[in-house]
Amino acid sequence: MPGAIYAEGLVKTFGDVRALDGVDLDVPEGTVLGLLGPNGAGKTTAVRCLTTLLTPDSGRAFVAGIDVLKHPNEVRRSIGLSGQFAAVDEYLTGRENLQMVGQLYEMRAKEAKIRAGELLERFHLADAADRPSKTYSGGMRRRLDLAAALVVSPPVMFMDEPTTGLDPRNRQGLWEVIQELVAGGTTLLLTTQYLEEADHLAHDICVVDHGRVIARGTADQLKAQTGGERVEVVVHEPAHIAAAGEILAGFGKGEATVDRHTRKLTVPVTGGAKLLAEVIRELDARGIEIDDIGLRRPTLDDVFISLTGHMAEATDTDEEKEATP
Repeated sequence: MPGAIYAEGLVKTFGDVRALDGVDLDVPEGTVLGLLGPNGAGKTTAVRCLTTLLTPDSGRAFVAGIDVLKHPNEVRRSIGLSGQFAAVDEYLTGRENLQMVGQLYEMRAKEAKIRAGELLERFHLADAADRPSKTYSGGMRRRLDLAAALVVSPPVMFMDEPTTGLDPRNRQGLWEVIQELVAGGTTLLLTTQYLEEADHLAHDICVVDHGRVIARGTADQLKAQTGGERVEVVVHEPAHIAAAGEILAGFGKGEATVDRHTRKLTVPVTGGAKLLAEVIRELDARGIEIDDIGLRRPTLDDVFISLTGHMAEATDTDEEKEATP
């Protein structure tokens, strides 16, 4: 049986841009799928197709067991959606926004009022509940939008980069809300550029680039594909970056990646602590002073770089702009 969210061969084009190029997804009930990729990879287009906001050119999709193309109204009654931008009525108060959503879902007025109060407390908005939402900060508007998506506790949720614009405290709070939802049986498709977020929340991850799923698996499985450990070195002087890179390349499997802003170099290696000691001796012999050195396991950043050749953060491209109604 397909999962609570299922897609097969989704294709969507905008002119010459192929935003989705045969995407397959299968999300078991009560789990979180992290759709990971840069802006322009096709994540938002996939969400819009699955939530009936866009019609794919080809392929098929089911959400909560309902055919997305044949029964879009039924799908809408079974899902919650939080997009990249807060969709709140700025002339209504926070409380009125949430009560309005409840009544649109045919909740009784009293029930909608109680639910609004619960969500305002949960998202730390109770103190501002009766202020017009146009007076809210960007982070507050984001939290109000997320609360609105949860008014009716839908069985399937779509969150498109939900923590964009949130500070670390509110991001952590949202992670806790997501974990509570999933523990209660909600199925969630989460798009994100934050590798830490996918690592922390998702049961499975699909890496998307240029409209295609290029890898899938658990965080540990994807990291295992990258293989080996990493030596990270922070040199004291920017002038020593090139020489340190040559040394690390001699010990590692490939060229070292360099972050010039932090003066940090990273290279995949095999050999563990023994190799680390040899690297330290060679750096010292060459007179290269270091501020820090260490050995670590691969991260999802390493996975993404190894799969795509670039970091997960990127600038907007036409496919995501075209996907915005």
